[in-house]
Amino acid sequence: MGLCLSGSDVRGGKQAVGGAHLRPTSAADHHNVSGQNDAVDFFFKSRGLHALFTQIELSLSASKLRDLDIASKSDPMAVVYAKKRDGRLDEIGRTEVIMNNLNPAWIGKISIAFQFEIVQPLVFRVYDVDTKYHNIPVKMLKLEDQDFLGEASCVLSEIVTKQNRTLTLKLHNNYGLRVSRNFGTLSVHAEETVASKSAVEIAFCCSHLQNVDLFSKSDPFLRISRIVESGNSVPIYKTEVINNNLNPIWRPITLSMQQFVSKENPLIIECFDFNTSGNHVLMGFSISVISKIQKSVGDLEKLHQERTGATFILPSTQRGHDKVLKSQLFVEKFVEKEQYSFLDYISSGFELNFMVAVDFTASNGNPRNPNSLHYIDPSGRLNSYQQAITEIGEVIQFYDSDRRFPAWGFGGKTFDGTVSHCFNLNGRAGGFEVGVDGVEGIMAAYASALNNVALAGPTLFGQVINTAARIAGQSLSYDRSKYFVLLIITDGVLTDLQETKDALVRASDLPLSILIVGVGGADFTQMEILDADNGRRLESSTDRVATRDIVQFVPMREVHSGQISVVQALLEELPGQFLTYMRCRDIKPLNVQMAQTCA
Repeated sequence: MGLCLSGSDVRGGKQAVGGAHLRPTSAADHHNVSGQNDAVDFFFKSRGLHALFTQIELSLSASKLRDLDIASKSDPMAVVYAKKRDGRLDEIGRTEVIMNNLNPAWIGKISIAFQFEIVQPLVFRVYDVDTKYHNIPVKMLKLEDQDFLGEASCVLSEIVTKQNRTLTLKLHNNYGLRVSRNFGTLSVHAEETVASKSAVEIAFCCSHLQNVDLFSKSDPFLRISRIVESGNSVPIYKTEVINNNLNPIWRPITLSMQQFVSKENPLIIECFDFNTSGNHVLMGFSISVISKIQKSVGDLEKLHQERTGATFILPSTQRGHDKVLKSQLFVEKFVEKEQYSFLDYISSGFELNFMVAVDFTASNGNPRNPNSLHYIDPSGRLNSYQQAITEIGEVIQFYDSDRRFPAWGFGGKTFDGTVSHCFNLNGRAGGFEVGVDGVEGIMAAYASALNNVALAGPTLFGQVINTAARIAGQSLSYDRSKYFVLLIITDGVLTDLQETKDALVRASDLPLSILIVGVGGADFTQMEILDADNGRRLESSTDRVATRDIVQFVPMREVHSGQISVVQALLEELPGQFLTYMRCRDIKPLNVQMAQTCA
């Protein structure tokens, strides 16, 4: 089935870059750990969105393998599996067979989709392929007919967070027993399968746009599409809407080479008048003096250099009857630059520092009552708070070297008898930046606090957000390679909505993202307001607009349906928020900074 977007079919609200972020709706979308889903990939890219994964290639090599052949050396082949939650192994790929070699470096790469928001356990097995099977394609080989040389396992995050993206593992037998016998080692190296990191930053403006509104001026936005080989166009970017303006100046946009392919690849730039119904009116589309309909990135660069404009036309259903308008498109800025990926930053030494804040208001119910949201089940079944801490913490901990996480509560009557809206779960007085050890430490401090803190209220976010912002702000004076992630878990309606907005707007300038999980059956409409997925950025009480979206919210009741995990819903936007912060401040990966300093 094809996907066609015409001028009258543009949908969505006043958001930039293709619309609101879309959350996956099917568990199947994320259970394919081994590779990309081409249909999903096209769906996101056609709407100007990046896919929810980074495609990487794994290169494998081994050292000091066991020699099981009598007259020669082993002929090794490696097989890579994704380990599912139920323990099942799904094969991702196989290398070629290397003859007579106990220290093989396989040429064949294993392609896998790195998904930041989930833990991706991998299992590697090495086999000695019997000589009589050497003429059979490796995909057809029956593994039970080959000799087992060793097995190793890790999590994909462990590989990509290494400084050189190479992880060396000890091989062992396939029963998981770490016996003293030497099975050799396996080294795994990860590389992104990205053709180029080149990108261009472009600032557009228009003059004398046609007014198509009756009682006000038009509300224009631009949509940029790439012409593909079939001759059809695929939307790759959409600007923000400029209200009531016939001479708009849009914020600079960045197009990656993956979006525009090459400087010569033809693009279509269309200008629409925004309508709340979604039926946006086409005001004209840009033509090039050369091609009359199409415009490439190279053409845009020339417009900028020559300080000239391109004339808009209004297309007609009758061939040759297009109407030439007075409206013109100008390129105010054109800068070529390198666009670094999330993995570029993480592998160079950047870290994500995890913080958590737990709701201790009385609306959660008495923790000793099985109906309480804070009830700790003796059977070991996790409550919603424990589930969120565990799932998100397990992912984030791979990106934090010391794995010490500040853990706070809010809305509870603490050890001194006063209601506090930011206190340490472990009972420590002050020192909010001092963390507990790992996810287990958070869980233990949470359980301890339930026995020592009385639930109270009201539900206020302002203090925990300000505390997290203070820690993030202080880090800038000594280490710009840290990015902070605050997880807030709550059951109630906010009492300090405007104060929370003010705190979030201030925090939007800092290296900080905030993940909010709503537990229980409360009305979480306010949380949706804080999460700017509708494209409308938060405004403070002084009319200051947030510099970027830093909040992601998900209610647990949507998670409990089994269609999506809380970690996938919350963390899918985090790499994008991280990159927005780094790129807006022109912060480069540490290895790039060092290279530029030495040069």
